[in-house]
Amino acid sequence: MSKPTIVLVHGAFADSSSWTGVVSKLREDGYPVVAVANPLRGVESDAAYVASVVNGVSGPVVLAGHSYGGALISRAATETPNVRALVYVAAFQPDAGESVFELSGRYPGAKLGPETTNVLVHDGEPELSIKAADFAEVFAADVPADTAAVMAVTQRPVAQQALAAPFEGTPAWTKLPSWTLIATQDNAIPAAAQEFMAERASSTVQRVEASHAVAVSRPDVVAEVIIAAATATE
Repeated sequence: MSKPTIVLVHGAFADSSSWTGVVSKLREDGYPVVAVANPLRGVESDAAYVASVVNGVSGPVVLAGHSYGGALISRAATETPNVRALVYVAAFQPDAGESVFELSGRYPGAKLGPETTNVLVHDGEPELSIKAADFAEVFAADVPADTAAVMAVTQRPVAQQALAAPFEGTPAWTKLPSWTLIATQDNAIPAAAQEFMAERASSTVQRVEASHAVAVSRPDVVAEVIIAAATATE
């Protein structure tokens, strides 16, 4: 039986290169992989883009999202009949009416906020990036300093409204099996918030001592969880 395609969706303040180590390990195990270039403009439009990519894949798909990408896979998979499982990697699993901002602030510990972000108005709309001086602590505390510095420079800003808008509709995790990797040292999404969302979604949970940039610092564990989801649904 052919293996499902793994579709990876990065989050805010990152790009598809954040999956590089994960992609290598998945490919070594024989999985076809697609890494989506997330527009980072808004949940509905970004999720529609992700859905268009997934619908262009022939055969079954395991859909994995990091951070804000978790909100997108929760929405996109409602429009993609070939998705067999969802994998949340230090990610948001919102329910109807919840925003990324609200969920990240629901529990103490998040260091991502007004003090650590820059605001740039682009086409009349504010977009956010993490201040270079704060990037490592907020996003990539367990990544080598040189790597974290490059990630800070190459981060892609996210439209503020993408993080502030409430999630619309019924999330896909209510109907599809899901796996969640909780980064216990995450300074962007507190581990307590990740635990709450995973329990609510009845996700299969794995925990790792890692920062928010777990796909960079621990690609082996991320790939392991994705492969577990793929194997369970083949």
